[in-house]
Amino acid sequence: MDLGLKGKLAVVTGGSKGIGLGIARAFAREGANVIVTARTSETVQAAARAITEEYGVTAVAVVSDVSTAEGCQAVIDAAAAEGGADIFVSNAGTGSNETVADAPDDKWDDFWALHVMAAVRLSRGLAEQMDAKGGGAMLMNASICAVQPLWYEPIYNTTKAALMMFGKCLSSEMIKRNIRVNTVNPGLVRTPDWENTARELRGDDWESYLQEVADEHADIKRFASVDELANFCVFVCSPMASYSVGSAYHVDGGMLKTV
Repeated sequence: MDLGLKGKLAVVTGGSKGIGLGIARAFAREGANVIVTARTSETVQAAARAITEEYGVTAVAVVSDVSTAEGCQAVIDAAAAEGGADIFVSNAGTGSNETVADAPDDKWDDFWALHVMAAVRLSRGLAEQMDAKGGGAMLMNASICAVQPLWYEPIYNTTKAALMMFGKCLSSEMIKRNIRVNTVNPGLVRTPDWENTARELRGDDWESYLQEVADEHADIKRFASVDELANFCVFVCSPMASYSVGSAYHVDGGMLKTV
């Protein structure tokens, strides 16, 4: 299936590893050019080089901290220099581990800036570029924890729920400008972070730990691959999903226990 993305420019934050890198690669496989952002120069530069070499598209690395206004502006400027964004995936984020009673205010502030304000600032700036090109698509990568929280990460749960609501509010505003906005709520996705955590907890028996997590939480009894999630995200951002506006999609292998 041709998704109609050849020559488009997709901006993916947190694009140097894990889900973000998988999404950027999936866009590149469809012939889209990509801008990948992350805070670590070496990893984001390497990711962009690898995408260009493998798929023959233009892949631009932007070293930036999108939890800051300056970092967001650097991404917006880079997209403008490449002719303007057609697609924006707000993916930058990280997990947390705390209790409400013990978490300091600055941790709440940091997660709010990364998960919510980065999406707010980048959506505003990149929407202007999409306007000039006749429209576009945006996708907020939230989490199943936005609707089904895990007890040990209240800050993550709360800020991802806010990101999901932001996506819904933004969709009503942006569709008037021919910009579609949706949200994806992934469940268990086998990323390097999950594998590293499993190794730390179980050593050589780390894969058994991942299987136990999957057995407990996902009806499908396994983690998703990064590519499984990335392919879904790219489809939702493509013209093939042109009637999808303001939706939140749970890509979770049956992890969500409500309707």
